[in-house]
Amino acid sequence: MSTTGTKKIYVIFYTTYGHIYKLVEEAVKGINSVPGSEAVVLQVPETLPEGVLQKMHAPPKPDVPTVDVHDLPTADGFVFAFPTRYGIAPAQFKAFMDATGQLWQSGALVGKPVTFITSTASQGGGQEATILTSLPFVAAHGMIWVPPGYSAGESMFGLDEVRGGSGYGAGTFAGATGARQPSSNELKQAEHQGKYFAGKVLLLSA
Repeated sequence: MSTTGTKKIYVIFYTTYGHIYKLVEEAVKGINSVPGSEAVVLQVPETLPEGVLQKMHAPPKPDVPTVDVHDLPTADGFVFAFPTRYGIAPAQFKAFMDATGQLWQSGALVGKPVTFITSTASQGGGQEATILTSLPFVAAHGMIWVPPGYSAGESMFGLDEVRGGSGYGAGTFAGATGARQPSSNELKQAEHQGKYFAGKVLLLSA
């Protein structure tokens, strides 16, 4: 944790087909646009065998370092980004969460702010549920959930297009085959969330 100077926000993600990573890239832009904050982008380890990923037609993972849970206490805040698996975090991200037991025991993450980004295949696919079912992890660690609410303004109220995300956090729809890509509106909301969250991290660190 930075006591002075730049606040480091760890943006930790899991992505299968790249949709989440596109939202992450925008959130990083938002974080880095706030003076005094810096995004550190990390991904959780993949748990599926390469052969299974090939059968799923999953593209190669982004060229991003893998997170080490022992480094988490050095962060000033966290953006957790992952797709849904039936309304809960995917096994890959859950494994990352489950590996933080020693940090829980020592209280190393108490008071650290966190925000969420997610994706689903379809509307009603569980974006809000996925974030809600992740909150016990936040509560157990004594972390502070910082949802963006509807701070992005008018773009969150439009009904003229399909749009992922909500006041719980930015989101996107991938479609049943993964062919749909994040819309410009969804990307803007992810960028806004990063900027908004960075501001709150600075405020909480003051």
